[in-house]
Amino acid sequence: MKEVLVVYYSQTGQLLDILKNITSKLHDEEINLTFYEISPETDFDFPWTQEKFYDTFPESFLQLPSKLHAPRPEILNKKYDLVILGYQVWYLTPSIPLNSFLKSDFAKKIFDKTPVVTVVACRNMWIQAQEKMKRLLDNINAKLVGHIALVDKHINHISVITISHWMFSGRKDKFLGIFPKPGVSDKDILEATKFGSPIKETLLTNNYTQLQENLILMNAVHINPFLVLTDKRGNVLFSKWANLIIKKGGPGNPKRLKWIGLFKYYLLFAIWVIAPIVFIVFLLTYFPTYQKRRKEKEYYSSVFLKDN
Repeated sequence: MKEVLVVYYSQTGQLLDILKNITSKLHDEEINLTFYEISPETDFDFPWTQEKFYDTFPESFLQLPSKLHAPRPEILNKKYDLVILGYQVWYLTPSIPLNSFLKSDFAKKIFDKTPVVTVVACRNMWIQAQEKMKRLLDNINAKLVGHIALVDKHINHISVITISHWMFSGRKDKFLGIFPKPGVSDKDILEATKFGSPIKETLLTNNYTQLQENLILMNAVHINPFLVLTDKRGNVLFSKWANLIIKKGGPGNPKRLKWIGLFKYYLLFAIWVIAPIVFIVFLLTYFPTYQKRRKEKEYYSSVFLKDN
């Protein structure tokens, strides 16, 4: 009997729907499937209030763990053949609940020497979050064998508007009746079932060497060179803001909230003004940097972790 654990934290339910569809192909008399939802001691409400959303930025980006409820003993006391790990991206980083879990003693016990398939569902930028995920898994001696990234495929500025509507209203519908629905499309969520077959095959044979290549052939990941560049630049700037704001006190501190307000306006300026300028620079330098982009695409599609 193969033991598979599905670990996730999903505020909206979108990620859970994707995981259920992927694992629908794993239901088999030879496979025992267990779902575990990470449970923070202080949970994050959905829909977000704007103050709470922006006030989570420093801890999110700096990957500062928060307290969690312990997993059930039957989860902790079992050895798994595979872990499927679903996560959201908060501020170009794995969400606080996922980061907290992967830095816990619970994760060290569960993930030690265990193959892991990561599944991310987000707006569009996941590259640097996945690099951070690779390091978190490496730190607990887990073996990343596969990665699936499902994103909102609408253009960047359209998805900014629609995701904001969803986050702050809690409604996954067409904003003003004219914008597309936010998040991963219903079609992509339903078609996520296709990824279950190669996962099941490698699980039963205990040979994961070709899994990521097979997932790539099924369009499990798509690398947008412009978003790779934007993600990198964003991480540099977010680092400066996060380290500045964290010194102003804990969440809710009035002095800190003043700086959070400044960061909010900076973020809007970056999205609507800086990002288009970066895109123009990207286009102007695309051909001279083509080989570099090609190598980046190959690496970021993989499950490997650079030494640095």
